[in-house]
Amino acid sequence: MSQNVALVTALQDFQTARNKAALQEATARLTGKSTSLLSYEDVRKKLKAEGSMEKGLQEIPIDAIVGSVDRFNDFTRTFMPRQDNDSWRWANVQVATQESTGVPPITVYQIGGAYFVVDGNHRVSVSRQMGNTSIQAYVTEIRTKVPLSPNDQPNDIILKAEYAQFLERTNLDKSRPDSNLWVTSAKRPGMEMDVGAPSIYWTLEAQIEAHRFYIQQTQGREISYEEAAAMWYDEVYWPVMQVIYDRGMLIDFPERTVTDLYLWLSEHRAVLRQNLEWEIPPDLVADNLTTQFNSKWSIGQLGSRVLEAVTPNELEAGPSPGQWRKERLLPRLLPRQENRLFSDVMVAVTGHEKGWLAFEQAIIVARREDGRLKGLHVVDTEEEKNSPAVKKLRAEFNQRCQAANVSGELAVEVGKTVNKICERAWLTDAVVVPLSYPPDSSLSARLLGSGFRNLIRRCARPILTVPGKPSLLKRLLLAYDDSPKAKEALFVATYLAQSWPMEVVVLTVIERENDHHVLITAQEYLKLHNITATFVESQLAVGEAILQTAQAQACDVIAMGGYGRNPMLEVVLGSAVDQVLRESPYPTLICR
Repeated sequence: MSQNVALVTALQDFQTARNKAALQEATARLTGKSTSLLSYEDVRKKLKAEGSMEKGLQEIPIDAIVGSVDRFNDFTRTFMPRQDNDSWRWANVQVATQESTGVPPITVYQIGGAYFVVDGNHRVSVSRQMGNTSIQAYVTEIRTKVPLSPNDQPNDIILKAEYAQFLERTNLDKSRPDSNLWVTSAKRPGMEMDVGAPSIYWTLEAQIEAHRFYIQQTQGREISYEEAAAMWYDEVYWPVMQVIYDRGMLIDFPERTVTDLYLWLSEHRAVLRQNLEWEIPPDLVADNLTTQFNSKWSIGQLGSRVLEAVTPNELEAGPSPGQWRKERLLPRLLPRQENRLFSDVMVAVTGHEKGWLAFEQAIIVARREDGRLKGLHVVDTEEEKNSPAVKKLRAEFNQRCQAANVSGELAVEVGKTVNKICERAWLTDAVVVPLSYPPDSSLSARLLGSGFRNLIRRCARPILTVPGKPSLLKRLLLAYDDSPKAKEALFVATYLAQSWPMEVVVLTVIERENDHHVLITAQEYLKLHNITATFVESQLAVGEAILQTAQAQACDVIAMGGYGRNPMLEVVLGSAVDQVLRESPYPTLICR
């Protein structure tokens, strides 16, 4: 082909390339996606260049060339020409490319997985138009705090610039080299706020500053911002990150990063804290949001939706036996105490004498577990929530917690006490309630329904009932019949014997000849866990056997499974649980 013919063909190819550029720009105006090349100098400054290294001659992918040092306005992101007056130069480069001598390699800067042309912009453009997928280049790698991707858009660069500034201020890329706190530029599910907003990393920096203040107050020493950032990463961010991985949340939200979800959980946790008046461990927030999230809910709607716990009707069986233990033994997040079964104890706060006795019992449990109290007071109307009486009750609750050196929070709810306890039970590990109105023994009373019976049946956590003065919880009577709920009581008794420690007496009622194996089952389980216990068999009626054995064995707390029969049969025939609650002077731990 003569040079003139080659030049005419090259000019035609240039026009084709110009038409592509025009189409790309028209599409960009409709989609909002930029077609501009990135400015090397702009990116270098924003991503905080830290040095360079010559890498020599390499074959690099043309698709990874995303910017230019000084010609970023002359070509589109795909290196199609944007200027009509560039036709002759572009055509001459194409002609030279097709000659035997060819053209020299281009020169580029590399940042992460992306390249910027130093010399050879027209050669890249011609190569793309000719359908080439790679090109030879002399490469100089530029090291930055944040890597670049060939797919990054200008908005991504802005966000990465924020990240680079965050790293420069915190030095986490040096102090915690394995850390990756990148966030996406997409909106978080259910959020109106854009993660890519300029203030997003300031959210993390505010947390670091707050943690710095906390450390300085608790340790009585000044610490640098960089030291505080490292401590925040270890003590605040990293545990939440572990929960995100443990719960598989990245599978549920595949286009999000860990830090996206961290920020999301933090904001939801704050909303729940405001709505519930309790500090909610992030692991519980993660569990609940993963199962209940609907992208159509706003953050405020979700905060109220979390309160709408699904509780069964009065004659339904309630949560399945052992469900509470499975939930409780999932990997937990600090500051929940490791190897503690009852770290968070809910106590029903009535303001009456029996209510404060139950509070003192809850204090004893919290001290044994090095745990926290979650107080709940229920009123009839919204007006009562801010009444002088409730303010006085809140002040007394706080004063009693402070005097006992136990962390506590009091929430005030409007509604029915049983419903509100059941709704909040999933946030805690056990529920302590005063036994002011035990289940009545009459059939008519059972038919009319008992609030306490409904609470036992519906509550998702073990319940410790307190009929009078608090017990020191030194010697426990376990009523064991090998039922699923009794097995949960056996599990709790074993834990208490190991961890507190507590003496254990195991009672089995022999109603049939083959019931002797029931006691053997409990003996083998306790022996497996190196627990020495006293074992008692009785042929009395279950309720009577429990009451008499507790007194004879000098026990000061009873543990047993909840209702075992069909709810309707319980109503008609009554229950040993009801009898124990009516007649026992000792606290009773009812397990499910």
